[in-house]
Amino acid sequence: MYASRGAGVRASVAVAGATLLLAGCFGGDGEGEDDKTTGSGITQQPSGTDPFWVNPDGNAAAQVAAYEKAGKDENAELIRRIAEQPTGEWIGPENPEREAKGFTEAAKKADRDALLVLYNIPHRDCGQYSGGGAADGDAYRAWIDGVARGIGDRPATVVLEPDAVLHVVDGCTPGEFHGERYDLLKGAIERLGALKNTKVYLDAGNAGWSEADKIAEPLKWAGVDKADGFAVNVSNFYTTEDSVRYGKQLSGKVGGKPFVIDTSRNGNGPYTGGDKDEQWCNPPGRALGETPTTKTGDPLVDAYLWVKRPGESDGECKGGPKAGEWWPEYALALAKASD
Repeated sequence: MYASRGAGVRASVAVAGATLLLAGCFGGDGEGEDDKTTGSGITQQPSGTDPFWVNPDGNAAAQVAAYEKAGKDENAELIRRIAEQPTGEWIGPENPEREAKGFTEAAKKADRDALLVLYNIPHRDCGQYSGGGAADGDAYRAWIDGVARGIGDRPATVVLEPDAVLHVVDGCTPGEFHGERYDLLKGAIERLGALKNTKVYLDAGNAGWSEADKIAEPLKWAGVDKADGFAVNVSNFYTTEDSVRYGKQLSGKVGGKPFVIDTSRNGNGPYTGGDKDEQWCNPPGRALGETPTTKTGDPLVDAYLWVKRPGESDGECKGGPKAGEWWPEYALALAKASD
């Protein structure tokens, strides 16, 4: 059982999103004005509480517009709960510089920080629903270089490679790739961390997979000491309380590093029914979690983030589409359960 799986890369829509960004489709001068509206009237959250950029033309915003056009106002308001929150922008494999530049430029124009997710490590996800990644180490380094050039000096928070360290520790990734993976992660942290206004959080699994001490040393081998911190619960469902507990246990073993928590879909905690090997994949009855904020009230918790984009599939299970594809029925269920 690999409880952490289901990161759900969204490369196919990331490319389209970046194209829109570079075409200047967001409009408005965005100089910190929270009342500016674009697209379906989606606005930025107040910067004092949530400094991250809301994409006004993301999948959820498009769904709001579609429901409004169809006269389904109740559904539109439910999906608006997702559309109005900042979520991670998952950089695709083909045009990393263009996408990173587009997202960070749009965020800076709105006086916000971009939240980027990098998920392209070779042999990603052990060939499961989100399998793929860069062809080899050199291709990955070139991809990271492209991301770094695209970000430049603009503000960005990066969540680096969901599951990459965990799948080394749990044995899912074949042993012959372990050394290279640690080297690639360390190099990515150094390259991105050298940017003027970029913060990097290395993924560190979740509260449900095993004890924190099993991943602490591997995180060090992957360069967590040079990162701004680590990320927990990415694309998973463990409660914020359990995630804080896990994060603090792990922090104490990696030099007191702070961490961020993915709260996008953890409102009802993890699913415990059905096939145990796929409890993580599009589980029913889940709910949106705490909205993104840097005001966590805990000095070790840098932020609650929506790293996984609520409403995008974990994979072709339980009737879902391919990993990363928008699934409006699931999005509605998440929003309805959050009442």
